[in-house]
Amino acid sequence: MQYVLIIHEVADYLAWKKVFDSAADIRKAAGERSYQVLHYEHEPNKIVHFSAWTSIADAKAFFESPRLVQIRKEAGVKAPDFSYLDQLEAGTL
Repeated sequence: MQYVLIIHEVADYLAWKKVFDSAADIRKAAGERSYQVLHYEHEPNKIVHFSAWTSIADAKAFFESPRLVQIRKEAGVKAPDFSYLDQLEAGTL
């Protein structure tokens, strides 16, 4: 499985979440298979988006597209930091 970890600050979480939710269909069509949204304990507008993808190439094509750059801008995203990750191991304890 391949994953994307995005950490970014947003101007307003509820406004960002509305845009994020409205993009679910295009994220799925691009190859996102599951996601988690988290925030820092004492920074509610610092968001972590962790998602599983069909491939790193699909994820990069999606997140680096002009359409997504515009969507991030509209959602109030500030300086996103992307990490593209290959799974080595998983387990449940």
